[in-house]
Amino acid sequence: MRSALLYSTALVASITSAVPTGKRDFSPDNVYFPLPNGFPNPNAGQVLEIQKQAHGTLPNGPPPPTLSPEGITNLKLIALNELFEVAFFTELVYNLTNKVQGYDLGYGHDYVLDALSAIVAQEELHALNANGALSHFNQEPIQPCKYSFPVTDFQSAIALAGTFTDLVLGTLQDVNQLFAQGGDAGLVRAVSSVIGNEAEQEGFFRLVQKKRPSSQPFLTTATRDFAFTAIQSFTIPGSCPNINTIPLKTFKPLTVETTNIAAQTQALKFSFAKADAGLYQVDQLKLVYINGQNLPIVEPLISVNTAGDKVVFEAEFPYDEYLMNGLTIAAVTTAADSFADADAVAKATIFGPGIIEID
Repeated sequence: MRSALLYSTALVASITSAVPTGKRDFSPDNVYFPLPNGFPNPNAGQVLEIQKQAHGTLPNGPPPPTLSPEGITNLKLIALNELFEVAFFTELVYNLTNKVQGYDLGYGHDYVLDALSAIVAQEELHALNANGALSHFNQEPIQPCKYSFPVTDFQSAIALAGTFTDLVLGTLQDVNQLFAQGGDAGLVRAVSSVIGNEAEQEGFFRLVQKKRPSSQPFLTTATRDFAFTAIQSFTIPGSCPNINTIPLKTFKPLTVETTNIAAQTQALKFSFAKADAGLYQVDQLKLVYINGQNLPIVEPLISVNTAGDKVVFEAEFPYDEYLMNGLTIAAVTTAADSFADADAVAKATIFGPGIIEID
């Protein structure tokens, strides 16, 4: 155990010293698919190779006899997300394999590359499983988009991976609850296994950032609408062939302006586009935080002002009272003093999600 700990310590030290000046060149035209292995439409032989790289197989049990409308939406969102993740991690593996500037990790490089290569294949199987289920139920499989990722080196890439994986872990809680409520219990076990896989990945992402492998005792929940909106922030507008078949809401963007947020109670600064304010009385809106499995926290907007084409405001971040570690989702909602759960927040949301990570 001691030797493993020493190896991990040396690994994270080498990663944080990598030169952070590279620029991605895997997909200059933002087109990621098809991949050399045929994904997202591999043949049988290519699927076998993907399974070997993933260190496991697609589930081979029979699908449930029926699927509810909400269950169909769940699978479509899962497929959309998995395609995005395959694109992201494939580019990351490419940059590491070719040691693009900012992606040469020195000691530990091969270990990280092996881990991420397995993650790529595992995400490919997740996508194939979701789209395969949609096809089984006579639904159109979700097709990939063009993507753009705001990363230029390993540190920024792995930090982004940790953030969106946190959001996925929260969203799959919502997916499982909707499966159970809709009579789709036959899919809960498989999705729960994916939650475990994503959590293992998240522990790895946190480790290489010198964070504790686990962030909090009860992970932050999320909703499908928040994830659906977040995924689209990495897609080229108009490039998703059939995203319109996913009946979920897309919120207007909310930016967390405060950076390097410390683990303490403080006022945080946010903004949204002035053009998006519309007919809303901005000073009557609320800022809502979702963290852990706790009731949503509602705060008033303070110091509201216009700065160029943005509406800028502050809101209290009550870290000390609620120990808001790990992922916190922020949303600007119509006025309400309390919300019963994350679903109620999503129904009232205008701008979001703002993503906050505390460790």
